[in-house]
Amino acid sequence: MARRLQWQRLKDRPDLAAGPVRTALDDLDALVAPIDPGLADTAAFCAEYGVPLEASANCLIVEGRRSAVTRVAAVVVLATARADVRGVVRRHLDVRKLSFTAHDDAVSRTAMEYGGITPIGLPADWPVLVDEAVTTAGSVILGSGIRGSKLLVEGSALRRLHAAQILQLALPTVDADIEVARPALSGF
Repeated sequence: MARRLQWQRLKDRPDLAAGPVRTALDDLDALVAPIDPGLADTAAFCAEYGVPLEASANCLIVEGRRSAVTRVAAVVVLATARADVRGVVRRHLDVRKLSFTAHDDAVSRTAMEYGGITPIGLPADWPVLVDEAVTTAGSVILGSGIRGSKLLVEGSALRRLHAAQILQLALPTVDADIEVARPALSGF
């Protein structure tokens, strides 16, 4: 039997999000639920808490160089998708080579815990590249900046992030033409 998430208003439980996330969420309505920190990784979290993968989104931190300039960005896709990092993202950032930011660098640059990094509250000069499917998915679950909780926000609210850029980021999947039925998130 899956564990049940206990959603609360983030304003009532600010201890359940990293500092930069709390500050940035003043503009967004969000719920937060405590989770087992050992289950923060998306697949483990979804399996243990009975959350469909398509109701969860991942945030990746990438970086690339062009000449002497390093460009860092966040990439947000649904957990059922893979971001086209080597194609769309690399071209959009106008870099020759793009890679995932090293674990320690991602943690120090975001002031968030690895496994809990979220697009909300990132450094102001980073573009936040959001796959369009995330913005049309309804409610989505994201990291909270710490491993011990998750956020629930409307995907469309990510359009209002200060550096959000909405793009077609997901690579096509074999089952791209199959519609997935999504249960209401209130059941979690």
